[in-house]
Formats: sequence, structure tokens, C-alpha cells
Amino acid sequence: MSENNFLKMAAIDVRPFIEHKGKLSYVSWVFAVEQLMRVDPAANWVFHDPQLFGESMMVSCTVTAFGKPVTMHLPVMDHMNRAVKNPDAVVVNKNMMRCLVKAIACHGLGLNVYAGEDLPLEQAPKVTPTEGFKVSPERESIIFDVAAAVTERMESDDIIGAWEEYSGITEPEEKGLLWKQLSSQIRSAIKKHGESLKGQ
Repeated sequence: MSENNFLKMAAIDVRPFIEHKGKLSYVSWVFAVEQLMRVDPAANWVFHDPQLFGESMMVSCTVTAFGKPVTMHLPVMDHMNRAVKNPDAVVVNKNMMRCLVKAIACHGLGLNVYAGEDLPLEQAPKVTPTEGFKVSPERESIIFDVAAAVTERMESDDIIGAWEEYSGITEPEEKGLLWKQLSSQIRSAIKKHGESLKGQ
């Protein structure tokens, strides 16, 4: 069996190298490149010509690692995740490097940061194995659909709808599997909402 390089990259703890600015949490590009080259010295990347969308801009980068190219795009944003109008060269360059990190993340390194997790994927409870849960393939598919629905509701700030989706699963094994599919932020919000209902 060939080695799973994605899991190797995902297991690297990026927490000491996470930087915060406004609403942004991101991994230093220097650290990301260093770790990538340690695991795959033949890795390379290329930046594509930026695309204009009115007064805003989109940058793109393709990172080839382990023989697999991955292309990611990123709007040129400020530290509040807002598109920058008519960005200058300095702002564009910063976002190009962030796009590079984002493309590297698709190979595993720091992907948990984009998922809103604190721990490397190897340790994070968001990993979605089905091992240990006695759930039929049919029900398993339903659980995954419910997890997606809960996540979609939460992304729309609909905690009541998310709770209703979540509460529709009652069997312990299925509930456990569903819980595994949710991010730590969503699990925390669901738990807090459930406790608030108990207090009513």
C-alpha cells in the first residue's frame, strides 16, 4: 500500500505558526513552504495572472506536491475578509502568498485551520471515520446528509434549524457518528443550545 502523504501533512501541528489579524487566522507562508519542502523536495508552485472583478481582484496559485497539482483561488482581501478595491502591489503580493498557503493546505498541511479546528486533522474530532459505529451503509449515508444540513444551517446562523436537524437523529450509534461529522464550533453551539433548552 502506498504511503498517504495527505495524512502525513495533515498530522503536522501548525498551531505555533498560526497568525491572527482581524477575522483572519492563517499559517505563515514561510512555515508552510518549509514543511512542504521537507516532505516533498520536488514540490513546486506557480502563480497565475490575477483576474479582475470590477474593482476587486482574484489571485490563483497551483501547488504540485507528490505529483498532484492543486489550484486554489483567493479574493484579494483585507484583514476583515472584505474585498479590497483597486488593491496595490503590496496587498496583492500578501494575498498571493496566502493563496499559496491555501493551496498547500489542500495537500494536508494546516487544512484544519480552514475547517475552524485547533488540532491537526490526525487528532481533531472532526475526522469522519465510521469505524466503531454500528450503522448500516444506508443509515450512514443519511447521517452524512444530516451533518451537511446541520452545517449549512449553522453557516446561515440558523441554530434552531440546526438543532432540529440534529435532534432528528436519536439512536445512540447514529448520534455518535453524526457528532463526529461536526466541527468543534458547531458541536459547541449545539451543546450550548441544548443546555439552554433544558433550562427553560
